[in-house]
Amino acid sequence: MNGVICIYKEKGYTSFDVVAIMRRFCGTKKIGHGGTLDPMAEGVLPIFVGNATKAVDYCPDNTKEYRAGIRFGVTTDTQDITGKVLATCDTPVPRNMEIKLMERFTGDLMQTPPMYSAVQVDGQRLYELARKGIEIDRKPRPIKIFSLKFDHFDEQTAVMTVSCSKGTYIRTLIHDMGVELGTGAIMTSLERTRSGNFTTRDCYRIGEIREASEKGGKDAVEKLLMPIDIIFNSLPAARLTEQQTGMFMNGVVLDIDRINLDRDEGPYRILSAKGKVIAIGRRGENGDLAVVQRFYGGAPENDGKIPSAAAETSKSDGAADGLKDLSELKGMKVV
Repeated sequence: MNGVICIYKEKGYTSFDVVAIMRRFCGTKKIGHGGTLDPMAEGVLPIFVGNATKAVDYCPDNTKEYRAGIRFGVTTDTQDITGKVLATCDTPVPRNMEIKLMERFTGDLMQTPPMYSAVQVDGQRLYELARKGIEIDRKPRPIKIFSLKFDHFDEQTAVMTVSCSKGTYIRTLIHDMGVELGTGAIMTSLERTRSGNFTTRDCYRIGEIREASEKGGKDAVEKLLMPIDIIFNSLPAARLTEQQTGMFMNGVVLDIDRINLDRDEGPYRILSAKGKVIAIGRRGENGDLAVVQRFYGGAPENDGKIPSAAAETSKSDGAADGLKDLSELKGMKVV
């Protein structure tokens, strides 16, 4: 079973909880997710199954969008409403600070990861150290806020919508706003409304997956998966002929100037003669089609082996790795 499915993670679940549940429903341990969500958060959580796990680090669009609730005048150790209160402030936030905060916290920023986070330092998660009362120095990391707007803003509370780069901590963004204001601020709610190309309308809830599994087992769950191809639709294509496909699948290095390219600059989604994404590549230094990551189908025991060209060309589109036709996708706009 290979492909991508978007889960609407509900409050109370950890991202690992969702992965563990999906492992049972899919009958495979090869499952990963597209970005951690805190237990108090909800929203879009892409789940990568089987060979699709190879695509996690190569998604061309890793941006995220969130809708977050804010309370001014409070500081906690977790930077959100679940934490221990460290300080309070009765000073009201002036209404005109809305514009100033939008200007100050849009663009390229440096952000220090919070102690209560899944960031690893010397093999330990920061939240594991935080639970022991240990705090260590963390290096600020570059992030980017593409857009920030307030849907509500008053002296004590606010609601904002943020589009940001991968690795941005929204509660830390809110905490830093509180520092800027001098009043403190915490996150009171968080919903991820978009992850890359996926939005809430592409999501299934755990209850829907459970119902499908109870009615039809793994086969019913497999029908809900989206093909890996959908992730890379925004990349220009390197289209292989049937002969080139056979050579490529058997490890032959191809001359990139002999390949039908959508444009000169990569990276490229490498398409087989049947139009399936079989790899991500780029223009190599020697004028070759350099492979960044291969996405071959087949049974798990064949992982890491190069299948024969006959195996690629003798099956109908989508059959090689059990993926479904694009017309079956839930709410996904194919462009």
